Amino acid sequence: MNLSRRKLIKTALGAALVASVATPAFNLFAAEPEGAKAAAPEAGTLPLTIHTEQGPHRLDVEVAETISQRQKGLMGREHLPEERGMLFRFEREQPAGNAFWMFNTLIALDIAFIDDQGRIVAINTMPPCESETARECPTYLAGAPFTSALEVNAGYFEARGIQVGDCVSVPALAGFCRPDA
Repeated sequence: MNLSRRKLIKTALGAALVASVATPAFNLFAAEPEGAKAAAPEAGTLPLTIHTEQGPHRLDVEVAETISQRQKGLMGREHLPEERGMLFRFEREQPAGNAFWMFNTLIALDIAFIDDQGRIVAINTMPPCESETARECPTYLAGAPFTSALEVNAGYFEARGIQVGDCVSVPALAGFCRPDA
C-alpha cells in the first residue's frame, strides 16, 4: 500500500486526535476514600469532590476554561440540578480584587474561590441581577488570590457545612489538593 505524504499526515493526525479524546486523565494524588463509588458523570461534565470535616461532597461540574466560556458562565439558565455546578479555571492566579457578577443570570448562586493548592479561600452568595443594564449589576469580589471558582446553587455550601479552608479535588484535571489525612 503506497500512501501519499498528505494521506499519511492526515492518518497520523486523526489517530492522535482519537487517542487524545479517548484517553482519560488520572490523578494519583486525589484518590477517593477506599470503598467509595463515584457515579458516572453526565455528558459534558467532570466529577469534583469537596472534602470537609463532615466528609466528601461530590458534584458533576461543567468546566469553563476559555474566555468566552467564562464570560457566559451560567447566564440564561433557569435551573441548575442540585448536584451540578460550573468550575471556572484560569491560566494564571487572579488577584483578590477580581470579581464575578450576575448579569443575565436567572438563578441565585454560591461561588467558592479556590487557590492554586485547591483550598477554598472565599465564599459568596450571589442573587440574580434583575437589571437589563450590565453596569447596574453588583460584583462579588474574591477578596483573596484564586485560580479557580466554583458556582453552585445558592445555599449548597451552607447546607453541607462547606467553608473556607476546605479542599477541592478534580481527578480528571489532575487536580487541586490532596485532602488532609
